[in-house]
Amino acid sequence: MIVYIIVLVLYLGMLAAIGLVLSKRSRSAGDFALGGRSVGPWVTALSFVAAYYSSVVIIGGGAFGWKFGLSTLWVGAGNVLVGTTLAWIVLGKRVRRFTENLDSMTLPGFFGSRYGSPESRIFSAAATALFLIIYNVSVLKGMANAFEVLMELPYWSGVVISGVVILFYTSMGGYLAVVWTSFVQAIVMIAALCLLTFMSLQKVGGMTELVDRLNTIDPGLVNTPGTWGWAGLISFTIIVSLGTWGMPQLLVRFYSIKNDKMLRMGTIIVTVGASIALLPYLTGAIARVLVPELDSADQAIPALTALVLNDWGGALFLAGVVAAGMSTFAGVLIIISSSMVRDVWIKGLGRTLTPAAELKANRIMSLAVGVISLLIALKPPALVLVLTAFSWAVIASTNLWPLLFGLYWKRTSPRATFWSMILGVSAALIWQAWPKLDFLPALPSSIAGLHGFVIGVAVGLVVIVVGTFVGKPASADRIAKAWGE
Repeated sequence: MIVYIIVLVLYLGMLAAIGLVLSKRSRSAGDFALGGRSVGPWVTALSFVAAYYSSVVIIGGGAFGWKFGLSTLWVGAGNVLVGTTLAWIVLGKRVRRFTENLDSMTLPGFFGSRYGSPESRIFSAAATALFLIIYNVSVLKGMANAFEVLMELPYWSGVVISGVVILFYTSMGGYLAVVWTSFVQAIVMIAALCLLTFMSLQKVGGMTELVDRLNTIDPGLVNTPGTWGWAGLISFTIIVSLGTWGMPQLLVRFYSIKNDKMLRMGTIIVTVGASIALLPYLTGAIARVLVPELDSADQAIPALTALVLNDWGGALFLAGVVAAGMSTFAGVLIIISSSMVRDVWIKGLGRTLTPAAELKANRIMSLAVGVISLLIALKPPALVLVLTAFSWAVIASTNLWPLLFGLYWKRTSPRATFWSMILGVSAALIWQAWPKLDFLPALPSSIAGLHGFVIGVAVGLVVIVVGTFVGKPASADRIAKAWGE
């Protein structure tokens, strides 16, 4: 316990100090939301890794590896190739240029400026804020599960410790505090995951022994798609890979990088760093062999850590989980506060705030959203990754196609964009609720395993394409401004 306390006090104290130092550089709402668009490639790339592969992936991915075995490695591969590398190649340069041309600081703000659609701005801001809070609950749950198993602390204390530190440095330092703490957190997280994987493989006797022992427990833990089934495996891979393309707390990294020329170096750095996405799923499968009896699959990685690492190693891993979760949680707070203040309060409702008042409002809103997330996390539902997939389904159904088409298709219709958001989200929610509604017929087994994310983005795609062909594009001056013409 003393070792854990020493490591965590030093680590959390360092994060708080970063927030205090960088608070002096947040002089405006633009500084608070984007750090003045002055962040370099290393910090941008590694903070993206930390925000993406949070405690959700470490704890939740490990839980899925424990439940479904080695087939979950395909999820990690999708995270790297689609969710990271391809996202940087397809979105990075255009998001950076378009948001600067349109002077937008948030994703809802981009929709409002690109399409001239206040409805799209407000709906995106509201849906994103609501379901990012749900996502934040899953992040806090992952951190608290690690405290619970490794330090034998009550679940609620892990939620409170994590939440209070994040609220402090985020509200003080804004976006710069988030990316610089995330940079540090990514390094800690990578080191912790590599150490856990190496020691776990040694403990189980290597990959060949792992495969043999999993096969003895259940052949489905070795084969693809195994016990999961194709519908479940493909759905979750798409959700947590393609879903990142609509996640504002990740896209903001493209907004804030110093210039688009730095994105090429950043793409290489982020791909190498993102390769750690495979490790939680692998260690989760190892945990199925070494710790087969658990109250909850979400305890797989913490229990494995307690088994194979000494106190210092366990403390490092706990710091890694906390690091991963904090980077994501903090990024989400910045996104929600900026969207609610600028896109709903100022742009949507037409209120006027001075620069100082807007900065103060951002800080207050980030604290309020953090407290709400913390209170909900004290009594959270479901598995960590289930919560994540649900929230990502709605957010991606809202933002994915309006962003992608807005960057690449000048003719994209503002009305089609708005209805793509509405109908995509509706389809995702109805599909998720379908099995629980007794008055509806049962879904065919061949598609019953598909997640609402797949249905939501499919409906959204059809609506935005068809609606654009029959509708009108945005005004010529908006298109020219977005493309810098």
